[in-house]
Amino acid sequence: MMVWGLAGLGLVILLLAGDALVKGAVNLSLRVGIPALIVSLTIVAFGTSAPELLIGINAVLEDKPGLALGNVVGSNTANILLVLGIPAMIAVMHTSHCDTKKSFNFMIAGTVLFIALAFRGTFDWISGIVLLAALAYVLFDAFRDALRHRADAAASPEEEDVEGADPDMPWWQIILFLALGLIGLPLGADILVDNASIIAKQYGVSDSVIGLTLVALGTSLPELATTVMAALRRQADVALGNVIGSNMFNLLAIIGITTMVGPIPVDPQFLRFDLWVMLGASLLLIPFVYFGRDMGRIWGVGLTASYLVYVTAVLM
Repeated sequence: MMVWGLAGLGLVILLLAGDALVKGAVNLSLRVGIPALIVSLTIVAFGTSAPELLIGINAVLEDKPGLALGNVVGSNTANILLVLGIPAMIAVMHTSHCDTKKSFNFMIAGTVLFIALAFRGTFDWISGIVLLAALAYVLFDAFRDALRHRADAAASPEEEDVEGADPDMPWWQIILFLALGLIGLPLGADILVDNASIIAKQYGVSDSVIGLTLVALGTSLPELATTVMAALRRQADVALGNVIGSNMFNLLAIIGITTMVGPIPVDPQFLRFDLWVMLGASLLLIPFVYFGRDMGRIWGVGLTASYLVYVTAVLM
């Protein structure tokens, strides 16, 4: 029980530290004049994925690369099936009003690229450069779209609502949030990785499976909380955009950066099953992105049930 408790403590530290880093980074950026939309597309996305990044780096440094890869693949699957499924059961998400075609196309292209690189057998520094180059293109395109959007809105400026932004936040509080995030993330990642690996050994489960289930589900909690609130507020674009952006960042940035620390061997099980489940889950969004379907409760039940079936298959 002590090991489970420590793993839970590591997860809580990760979530709180990630939230602190996002708040600090957003407010720092806005105070120094970076546009709010750019902050949303870049710094917030990085901040919410920071736990996955720290877990990946720690796992490779501690010679547990299966945990790093399992965390990313498992998180992306959970983001679509669970993070969208649960909110859809709570309230209908009017995804028919969202224009996410370009972002969705980028996500599918990134997923296919990721799977192709996985068939090399190892994510090494060459794979990392390819993934980071793709990320650079996505960010450049987002930056260009943001500038165009701001230019179009210049004639009738509106107050931009960015999660974590407080125009009255004092400098000492911004610095405190940044410090808590930068200290808490590596600490939480170290505690979670160590104890998750102990749990894996106790139950005869591989690091990869623990990454695909326990760690992946834990690091998807921030996205789940954000998406539930977006669904309750009838902000389907925020919910869908949150998942698509998070999945892109996980594939391109997390593994891309982690490979610069050390190689990540690909377990054959990923090539046979888990990567294809991740791609299949991503393609389930086609009716909502391309055909104007709303994500209702029946879809929510179906997506959530599919995730439970997947986790059961992984653990068997």
